[in-house]
Amino acid sequence: MSEPTIPAAASTEAAATKGTAVPGSGPGAAPGAAPGAARGAARSDLEIAQEATMRPIEEIAAAAGINADALEFYGRFKAKINPAKLAASLAGRPARVPGKVVLVSAMSPTPAGEGKSTTTVGLADSLARAGHKVMIALREPSLGPILGMKGGATGGGYSQVLPMDEINLHFTGDFHAITSANNALMALVDNHIFQGNELNIDPRRMTFKRVLDMNDRSLREVVIGLGGPAQGIPRQDGFDITVASEIMAVFCLATDLDDLRDRLGRITFGYTYERQPVTVADLGVQGALTMLLKDAIKPNLVQTIAGTPALVHGGPFANIAHGCNSLIATQTARSLADIVVTEAGFGADLGAEKFMDIKARVADVAPCAVVVVATIRALKMHGGIAKDQLKVPNVEALAAGVVNLQRHVRNVEKFGITPVVAINKFATDTQEELDWLLDWCAAEGIQAAVADVWGRGGGGDGGDELAAKVAAAIDAPHTFRHLYPLEMSVEDKISTIVQEIYGADGVDFSVPALKRLAEIEKNGWSGFPVCMAKTQYSFSDDATRLGAPKGFTVHVRDLIPKTGAGFIVALTGAVMTMPGLPKVPAAMRMDVDAEGNPVGLF
Repeated sequence: MSEPTIPAAASTEAAATKGTAVPGSGPGAAPGAAPGAARGAARSDLEIAQEATMRPIEEIAAAAGINADALEFYGRFKAKINPAKLAASLAGRPARVPGKVVLVSAMSPTPAGEGKSTTTVGLADSLARAGHKVMIALREPSLGPILGMKGGATGGGYSQVLPMDEINLHFTGDFHAITSANNALMALVDNHIFQGNELNIDPRRMTFKRVLDMNDRSLREVVIGLGGPAQGIPRQDGFDITVASEIMAVFCLATDLDDLRDRLGRITFGYTYERQPVTVADLGVQGALTMLLKDAIKPNLVQTIAGTPALVHGGPFANIAHGCNSLIATQTARSLADIVVTEAGFGADLGAEKFMDIKARVADVAPCAVVVVATIRALKMHGGIAKDQLKVPNVEALAAGVVNLQRHVRNVEKFGITPVVAINKFATDTQEELDWLLDWCAAEGIQAAVADVWGRGGGGDGGDELAAKVAAAIDAPHTFRHLYPLEMSVEDKISTIVQEIYGADGVDFSVPALKRLAEIEKNGWSGFPVCMAKTQYSFSDDATRLGAPKGFTVHVRDLIPKTGAGFIVALTGAVMTMPGLPKVPAAMRMDVDAEGNPVGLF
């Protein structure tokens, strides 16, 4: 993730929609009131979550069809699901068709906020309200952005997953386990070098870094092993954020425990002095890493305010990784529900493209419907309006910025799916602006609905129209296709994404990237899909170019083979894999009360 070059209010991938509480237009209900009811002052997402009544997690599990034997409890309202025990219980039931997947994506994010996770939760609640058997599959939040910028990963208003504070903090410890496995690998590698280096590893050609689930720019480049011979072999190193770790990607793409072990073994962490790749299996520690992840790999079950079951598991970012929740969680939800509503990070140019070209290749999880979330505010910002002027009605700016949404919609259609546009309503939206966007969508042949799930979620009627259109889209005929074949060269795959999805004229490969292309071909990795690492704010690799820019080139500065995850990361522009904190971190507003309850957590 690159450091924000524009205000960071929406820089996390699931920044909750914010607004002013007015009737039907945002949180502000007094305790016990219907969602959307007005009160004197806007209530925070945390306040709404703390006032919600949660059901014991075993009741949520039972309603979803999960036997109590398959649950491992983390308090009263969180549980892990043991996949083996769940599969055994399902084997005795009548065979069922796996649930259909609805993918929620969005236009390019802005500091104005889009509310993708809020829409995901609200849509699922609304589909359940309409009588469908639904489950949600979301990613887990990263602590770094939570402490750095306002916004979590549990939705917002009355469309949240609970307990939001625990999910947004340490949750069930999955990220800690992934961090530990990653750093255990690097400790074992450096120890191997210190103890004689039987594998002939070249410390100058390490491609794997230590990680921390924190935004800490000071750790991007470090030197380790200083202090004399007993302290190790000095070498230059660095840290990535945990969500950028290949172990996170492996964790989220593994189909089961055996596949996890195999993928961990295939990770390339560096090269020998003869420039041959060295893997975890060469070191012989894939079993130990699997052991550290044996509990984390079990999906986490929670609930929405309305009581819809949700699996929150795994959390790679979409600008520096593939941006999708764990495959195990998605498949678990499909084994239980008729409809699985999931999301992929940032705009459709990043998370959705990677869902289609990476995750959907690993298993049968191609979406039957895609939702593209848009807001009047964000469209006006793409139309050139400053953030402090977004409350002022401005149809002209809306018309200028709608090109961003248009490109995302047309891109989704390239995968053989006609998307539905969800207009996530803010309190400051005027009816004139909403009508203009609905009319524009109709003229473009795009199904669209206004969704007030932030203010009227939790089982309210704010998402009914959107749910009806999505249900119709699920049943509509479509032929899913990937953007490119795996047989295509890595260079051509990148060019295809850059030209077809971003709208660029072409790609400029740096000298190091060209050398890496040759290595990839030599080592037999050219059949992997590509995972683009690019700023989330623009179709280009320049965060300041909003809207739908033309006449630009994407600059690929390096390529990193992720042989365990099974994709090639292409680093573009100035994107970074260890973020920094903003000038005033959100942590400055956080505390606990006398009873230990969080304060200031969104």
